[in-house]
Amino acid sequence: MTRSILLIAAAIVFSGIALAQSSGTLEEQAACRASVKRYCAQAIQGGDMMVLSCLQQNRPRISKACRQVLLKHGQ
Repeated sequence: MTRSILLIAAAIVFSGIALAQSSGTLEEQAACRASVKRYCAQAIQGGDMMVLSCLQQNRPRISKACRQVLLKHGQ
């Protein structure tokens, strides 16, 4: 169940980052999975923009790889 939630969270994150684009590569999803689980799990139910906002608010704490994904997508 946890794995399903993380996969959904990753899809939500990347759909918010690139609204009209794909949901990110598997590598990009993996880069943010742990950060979403650790810092933004409560935001998942609020939708993709809530998760994105949470990641942005926690930018200093999220993984370097996840920060790079956000930067790559202009966030």
